[in-house]
Formats: sequence, structure tokens, C-alpha cells
Amino acid sequence: MPTTHIAENAHELALQNFDTAANAMDLDPDTRERIKYPERVLTVSIPVRMDNGRVHRFEGFRVQHSTARGPAKGGIRFHPQVTLDEVKALATWMTWKCAVVNIPFGGGKGGITCDPKHMSQIELEHMTRRYTSAILPLIGPEQDIPAPDVYTNPQTMAWIMDTYSMTKGYSIPGVVTGKPLSLGGSLGRNEATGRGVYYTVESACEHLKMHLHGARVIVQGFGNAGSVAAELLYKAGAHIIAVSDSTGCIYNRAGLNIPEVIQMKSLCGHLEGFPDAEAILPQEMFALECDILVPAALENMIHEANAASVNARIVAEAANGPLTPAADRILQDKGTFIIPDILCNAGGVTVSYFEWVQDTQHLFWDAKDIYKRLEHVMKVSFNDVLKIHTERKVPMRIAANMLGIGRVAEAVQIRGIYP
Repeated sequence: MPTTHIAENAHELALQNFDTAANAMDLDPDTRERIKYPERVLTVSIPVRMDNGRVHRFEGFRVQHSTARGPAKGGIRFHPQVTLDEVKALATWMTWKCAVVNIPFGGGKGGITCDPKHMSQIELEHMTRRYTSAILPLIGPEQDIPAPDVYTNPQTMAWIMDTYSMTKGYSIPGVVTGKPLSLGGSLGRNEATGRGVYYTVESACEHLKMHLHGARVIVQGFGNAGSVAAELLYKAGAHIIAVSDSTGCIYNRAGLNIPEVIQMKSLCGHLEGFPDAEAILPQEMFALECDILVPAALENMIHEANAASVNARIVAEAANGPLTPAADRILQDKGTFIIPDILCNAGGVTVSYFEWVQDTQHLFWDAKDIYKRLEHVMKVSFNDVLKIHTERKVPMRIAANMLGIGRVAEAVQIRGIYP
């Protein structure tokens, strides 16, 4: 058989995954045409007067992949490598992700090509507000609801919410989620993605009859999702033997003290020099023998060149698209149980939905209630995907895509075509 082409970019990867699932479910051609590609794509120019007095032009994007099941929903990322194709892919994944956990949103995503690590707070605020003004026609609490993503945070969402509200003449907290609590944010939102990862890992261990207590875990990417997942797994008795961030990797065969790692990362901004650990190269980390690998960084981190070295029983995709299609096939052939991204990291958008509901109702829930609701959504969704996986005898990724695509397909078929 000929070798399948490796995706050159994230959007190609997203389209490949769609086609694989659509073929498996024998989706009719007319519905494919309607749900495969984005509904709206906006590219904007963002001039910002920098601290040195010069004007720098940034490029930004907002993509609405689908609004068939409800408003578009998806984060905004600030990163030097942001491209339109990446944003289109992320919006596509968001559509299936929202459908997998059965919340009434469609997929959206945004981004600005910039390097926030080399920008002042004033420059970031000016850029965010100008970007918000540029995408104003697309966003709104009933249209498209942004949220934090890579290198954006509650403060970023506060600037977006304020800019949008100033144009309307009154405060509209529901235009974004992931806001500070003082502006209508939700308890549990900051740790929601990592907590969702934990719940799906717990479910996978139960399915595979593995003990989570004592399991050896590697977390690649020690940002918000990775650090929260690592801490919850550590509290459950797992041994987190290696973690990494953009500055390097640390390893301790007996297990790292994760609360201390988190404290050092918070104080110093990096993992380098952590005591009771040795530094290893990033490429060495994937080859370590472990029970659970949590890729929680960026897309395409595990690919054809390094997938064969991965030695884990479970791969829990806390990041979006961390495996290329070629890596996916290699790990499937090895018998690795993959918890696909659109299921594994859906905790963030689930609690974003909770936040949006709370803002709409002007009634807020306590953290215990949010965690209980999130656990219920994640475990029901895991079992929905697992049922397709076992009954149809397809990989978990295809099963998750079949579930999400099927729900979106049903929505567009029932709605019909206007006019």
C-alpha cells in the first residue's frame, strides 16, 4: 500500500482526520460539503504603537468553523508561529470537541502572530483591544465567544470584554469566557482543561484495568493544562517521572515532587535547575518507559520520526493535535491506547460553557458543583466514545470524530439550507 501523505500543516491534519471518520461512518457527500470547511474566515491587520514610539503591524485571525449547533466557541492565542491554517485547524477541532461533549456550541478560534514574551503589558493591551475592534462584527455572546489559549489569560479576556462592552454602551460579560472572577468569570475555569484530562485518564485506566496509583507518568508541556493534570495525577498517587516546558526537561526515575515543581515554575518561570532531578533532552523524554504520556504543548510534537520510540500504554492528548497522522498509525500499531484531543482536553470548553450559562443567568455556582458537573460530562463523553470504539472496532480518535461529526451532521440536516 502507498504511504499516506504526512500533513504539512495543522489544517491538513484536521481534514485528514475528518475524511477518515466521515469514510468510516459513510457520511453522504452533500453533508460533507456543508460541514468540512469553515463558515467564515477573517484576517485582520493590527497596527500598534509600540513603547519605542514606532508603529508595528501585527496580523490576526478569527475563524468560525461551524455555528450549526450554537455560537462559535474557541480560544485566542498569541504566538510567533500562529498562521491562518493553524487557526482553521483549531476551529475545526473545536467544532467536533463541543459536539463530543454535547454542549450547544460550534467551533471557532482566533490568534495573532506575535511574540508576547517580548512585549510589555501596555503593548499587549493595545494589540488586544485593536484586534477586538477588528473582529467586532464576528463576536458576541450569541455569535462567537472567545476564550484564553496559548499565551493569553483572564486579563486578555478582560480587555476583550471591556472593548466589546464599550462599543455597546453596557457591560456584556458573556462575550468571552475565562474572565477574572470579578468580571463574571467562573470558579474552576483555570484548571478545567487539566482536570478534564485527569478525568479521562482515570476512565481509561478503569477501562484498561490499570492502577492509576503508582503509574509512571510523563507530561510534555508544563503550562496550564499540563501542570494541573500533573498535580491531580500526583495527588492520585501516580509517579510523575518527567516534565518539560519550553526551557527544558527534568527527570527523576522515582518521581518528581509536583507541588514543588509548580512552585518553582511560578517563581522562576522555568524548570531548569530543579533540585532532585536531572536535565534530559526533549527527544529523550518521549523514549522513557512509562504508563501514561500526556503531550500538553503544541501541535505535531509526536511525529513519524519519534513516534516509534514512545513507550507508553496510554497517550492522553492534553494539547490540540499533538500527534501527526503518521504518528497516530505507529502508536495504534503498537497497541497504545490514545485518548484523542477532542475528548481529552474538552474540559476547558465545558467549563467555558458553564461560565457562559452562569453569566446568562446572573447566577454563579460553587467550585464543588462545577467539578461534579465537569466530571459527569467528561466521563459520559468518554463512555460515548468508548462505545463506538468497541462496537465499531475503530481507533478512539476515529470514534471521537464519528461522534462529533455525527452530531454536527444531524444538526445541519435537520436545519436544512437557507434559502
